[in-house]
Amino acid sequence: MLLGKIIKNHRILIASILILGLSGVIFFYYSNDNTIHADEKKVKVKIMHPLQQDISLSYKYVGTVKAEDEIKIQSNISGKIKEKYVKGGQYVRQGQALYEIDSRQYESALLSARAALEQSKAILHNAEIDLARDEKLLASSAVSEQKVTTQQSQVRQNNAVVAANEALVKKAQEDLDDTVVYAPISGRLDLKDVPAGTYAAAGSTTLATVGTSDPTNVQFNISENEYLKTISEWNDEGENKTVNLILSNGKEYPLPGSIFAVDRSLTENTGSLTVKALFPNPDNDLLPGMFARVRISGPVIPNAILVPQRAVQQLLDKAFVNIVNNNGEAEAREVKLGDKVGSYYIIEEGIKAEDQIIVEGLVKIEDGTNVEASAVIPEEMGFSLTEDTETNMDS
Repeated sequence: MLLGKIIKNHRILIASILILGLSGVIFFYYSNDNTIHADEKKVKVKIMHPLQQDISLSYKYVGTVKAEDEIKIQSNISGKIKEKYVKGGQYVRQGQALYEIDSRQYESALLSARAALEQSKAILHNAEIDLARDEKLLASSAVSEQKVTTQQSQVRQNNAVVAANEALVKKAQEDLDDTVVYAPISGRLDLKDVPAGTYAAAGSTTLATVGTSDPTNVQFNISENEYLKTISEWNDEGENKTVNLILSNGKEYPLPGSIFAVDRSLTENTGSLTVKALFPNPDNDLLPGMFARVRISGPVIPNAILVPQRAVQQLLDKAFVNIVNNNGEAEAREVKLGDKVGSYYIIEEGIKAEDQIIVEGLVKIEDGTNVEASAVIPEEMGFSLTEDTETNMDS
């Protein structure tokens, strides 16, 4: 009996030891498991401090290159084109002959007008002789005063006929001269010219279009707010000393231009203002119809706070930036955005230079999320002030 009790107690002891050991293992496992899960709840993010420095703004606008002067060349007379002295795309000088229209009918009209003029002059001459004779006879009372008066009226009438015929001769001569069409300005012809043999109707058939190339202008539109931002740097004529052109290939046109014309009012549909900038074009690099960007220098923002654009989240009319607070948690800050500068926004309110801005991992966090932050520099993330240091203000 005693041996049985000892064995039974021994078994109970061993079971108790096993239960205690298993409880410890279970406790150790769950303790470690909770620690692991606690660590896993921290979301890894990348952070950086905002940039703080003086920023010189400039504004860019999409523009179209246009000829300073562009004229549709039309004939003043009608007729078949007899000769064509130029070809499309050619550069022509002012006064250079371009086309010749069949002149035969105009030569005949001129001869007829001259003959009529000579005939009227002869009639006038005879009337003047008769008037002189009658005036002498009136002095000796050989003719009546009524006859002299009638002859004076006849002379005036013949003078009017001569004047009318002189005008006809002048018109016929002008028509004959207009059979040769000359370039009204120096410039380059477009390719849409008409061939020889075409019938040209006076004032309606466009023979060719010529446009000046140097200087040339670029037309663009700006909004009311942009105009108000930059007007303080323009003089009374609207000129601005820092107007440059960026071509569609990304290269800057080497010759600066100046604003020379500003529309008198905003357009009703778009609320934008049309502006023209004039650029020298000695090598004909700028062609009408090309698209380019006009860059106008703006104000300098001292000690500007700059945050990467990718760190900014916008919802309706509000903008937010997530920072890491002193508790190691993500915290959303409402901010007031300024202009874009390269990869950055200027932050006017809501962020300080010492704040830690979350620039990567934003989709994994919400306000109050525990984060594990690692610092990065702008170069690692591809952020730049120089890749596009102009604000994007296309109208």
